[in-house]
Amino acid sequence: MRLSAAIAMATLTIAIYSIDASADAPASPFGAVNIPGPIVTHHKGTFGGKRIRYEAVVEPFDVTDASGKPVARLVSTSYIAKDSDASARPVLFVFNGGPIVATTPLHMGAFGPKRVAIPDDISVDPASFKVIDNVYAPLDVADVVIFDPANTGFSRTLPGVAPESQFSVVADGRQLTDLVQQWARTHRRVSSPKYLVGESYGTMRAVEAADQLQKAGMPLEGIMLLGQAVNIIEYAQRPANILSYVVSLPTLAAIGWSHNVTDRKGRTFDQFIKEAQDYGAGEYLNVLFLGNTAAPERREAVARKLQEFTGLSAQSYLERDLKITKVQYQQMLFPGYVLDTNDARYKRPAAQGNHDEELPGYASRYSPAAIEHFHKELKVPEIGTYFTGMPTAGAGLNGWNWGPNKSPFGDWPYVTQVRDVMKANPKFRVFVGNGYYDTQTTIGAMDYLISQAGWPMDRVRSSYYQGGHLFYTVEASLKKLSEDVRAMVTRQW
Repeated sequence: MRLSAAIAMATLTIAIYSIDASADAPASPFGAVNIPGPIVTHHKGTFGGKRIRYEAVVEPFDVTDASGKPVARLVSTSYIAKDSDASARPVLFVFNGGPIVATTPLHMGAFGPKRVAIPDDISVDPASFKVIDNVYAPLDVADVVIFDPANTGFSRTLPGVAPESQFSVVADGRQLTDLVQQWARTHRRVSSPKYLVGESYGTMRAVEAADQLQKAGMPLEGIMLLGQAVNIIEYAQRPANILSYVVSLPTLAAIGWSHNVTDRKGRTFDQFIKEAQDYGAGEYLNVLFLGNTAAPERREAVARKLQEFTGLSAQSYLERDLKITKVQYQQMLFPGYVLDTNDARYKRPAAQGNHDEELPGYASRYSPAAIEHFHKELKVPEIGTYFTGMPTAGAGLNGWNWGPNKSPFGDWPYVTQVRDVMKANPKFRVFVGNGYYDTQTTIGAMDYLISQAGWPMDRVRSSYYQGGHLFYTVEASLKKLSEDVRAMVTRQW
């Protein structure tokens, strides 16, 4: 299974929209960018029911590798409130996944002062989506810094530095670590509470950078993992990994419910999903473990129960040894159609081909909305291309250094890193959130992460959201996320 079909490659194939580069800017394979210093604009908005004056700052930071060699000029976008005690005000460093992409979905969908308003009716033409004030942005309780890795957004590797030198978990985490440190010093916010908010691959980045920052003497207050991929080694679907089928069942049940193909038996959505979770962790897991030694009548009973939860026939489960992967489910539920990988509420004719690397059509609005926002609201001149593609695409997943096992499915110690940070820093907390209809990073995998990680449970919280990988496209889920963010940064738990 390719990583794009497993850990949510946010904005993988969103089209590239460009701002013409100045003629004397240094050459770059991803388009030249020439930003001599901060670009500052002043704004007002209502967030969390409060009227807030804030400034937006688009500014460069030169970051180094572990040896101290400058490797990249990163350009961040910050939203900083002006009517508060800055030293005590939390700061959220926000980023999407990839690896690696610009932070357009979280910027223009959840954490920035403007957002693309996506209707709950998934049949609406994305061309009609409007950009509106984002009253759910957390600027009433925290400042927001948008992080774009080198060769995404306006960020670039420096001349003479091979882009591939930054294609690794450690190097990528180092960029963020250096940015956080420099930003804090530049804005006199060293003592401010700091949080990392990562999505998809960004959850791996968040863990690595949290570890690096702890060791560098700038500990965080916590991390927020959205569409988490931290324990992907446990839930990657292969025939012998029976656990992966168990943790996928709640997601298949939610998808089946959304398409009205399940046997609801008068249960509410929450009751239905809870029963699927309990059944998966009980009888289903037990029979999968017994395999061919399980009594035929037990196997048949499990198949009937799986039909009840997912809408696929019991016979189809029996023919496949009670194991139907998420990808198979996407292809089998509606013959002639395939369900979207990022948000399985959406489906398309199978004849259109394999688009697993693409987000649903609604996501196509984020990049042009971001470009317009930079031009009109933030007054960014023609400094270069805001690159919203995936610079690692040419190298492929094997071109990204995932550590000793050279694979995203290898045994990288993300869970242990968090455990070590929590042990060293008693204030450090973890929040994890996932959408019900995301077939890549599932709610069951999130639950399994939390139950098995060995993290202090009084410092861990999680939430499920209606929606897919970008669950904040559903306004009710965005509202819930904003409440979860505020609860975390105001230390309500």
